Amino acid sequence: GRLVESGGGLAQFGGSLRLSCEASGFTFSNYAMSWARQTPGKGLEWVSAITRDGSDTDYADSVKGRFTISRDNAKNTVYLQMNSLKPEDTALYFCGVDVDGSGWPRGIYDYWGQGTQVTVSS
Repeated sequence: GRLVESGGGLAQFGGSLRLSCEASGFTFSNYAMSWARQTPGKGLEWVSAITRDGSDTDYADSVKGRFTISRDNAKNTVYLQMNSLKPEDTALYFCGVDVDGSGWPRGIYDYWGQGTQVTVSS
């Protein structure tokens, strides 16, 4: 399988960005998906997850109320709408696949892509 993240960039404090992750090479609708982020010197931080059909979502406390995860199974794509951005949201963002069922909601996901960089200026 393959995951390609996009949509990152430079945003101002309080601004918004929408990340996309396009999946290929596997049956996207069969798997819960997640977003995670990584900053230099830190490990991967889980951000959000969504069930296979999009009926349920979960968020880290640090982003709850500001970020919204969604998916379009017809387009094999998962999204992360990020509003009210803060400098501490600056990170490389990855999407992940709950390959073996141990992911949903805050467990282990496989992260295959290169990530998309989000930088928030103060």
